[in-house]
Amino acid sequence: MGPGWRAASAALVGGSVVLFAGLRRAALALPQPTAVRSRPTRAWRWWNLLVSFAHSVLAGLWALFSLWRSPELLSDIQDGYSVSGHLLVCFSSGYFIHDSLDIIFNHQSRSSWEYLVHHAMAISAFVSLIITGRFLVAAVLLLLVEVSNIFLTIRMLLKMSSVPSPALYEANKYVNLVVYFVFRLAPQAYLTWYFLCHVEMQGQGAFLTANLLLLDAMILMYFSRLLRSDFFPSLRKGSAGRDVDGEKFLID
Repeated sequence: MGPGWRAASAALVGGSVVLFAGLRRAALALPQPTAVRSRPTRAWRWWNLLVSFAHSVLAGLWALFSLWRSPELLSDIQDGYSVSGHLLVCFSSGYFIHDSLDIIFNHQSRSSWEYLVHHAMAISAFVSLIITGRFLVAAVLLLLVEVSNIFLTIRMLLKMSSVPSPALYEANKYVNLVVYFVFRLAPQAYLTWYFLCHVEMQGQGAFLTANLLLLDAMILMYFSRLLRSDFFPSLRKGSAGRDVDGEKFLID
């Protein structure tokens, strides 16, 4: 990647940050359920999740389209390249930067520190991909997770708004479980296997592998939390006075 393309990529990332800042401002004008308006922290989470939902829909469908349009990319995970994939990585990098700033500026760092860790990992990995032009296919595969995040976000919005529709929540619960396996666990498992078996453990390869392994641990931890909450509630550990239902799961 030449200096001009890198500068253009930086401008795209910056433009994405501005775009999501605009979406965040637009979300403030949307009506909120009574259960959300009554608690300031929930109000912030509601707005934050609406922006997250917009990113999940756009990035998830974009990742699917990129792989559908150029399936040959899957045969060269290390050096395969597409303009669509590059733009997607810039777009999502901007979202992760915006969400990190949103958490920090709204004094939610302590309750959302796991998000900040996740976003720092994603931003650093994506920046390395943008600079080198390598492993972009791996990033597109990882961004398939955003398809799963669509239903995870719907789940949280339903819980927070206390919508009196158990059937809707139940239906989303099972769809969420299926897409979690297909678009989150399966791509993550495949990429972990690929990196451990085929990527040289030095430089960028070692850095991305370490990121993947840490992300594996986080995904499994949050998957177990999701199972306890939705399928085995008797095993859920919630201390008295803790806003368990209002907590925001790691969904990016």
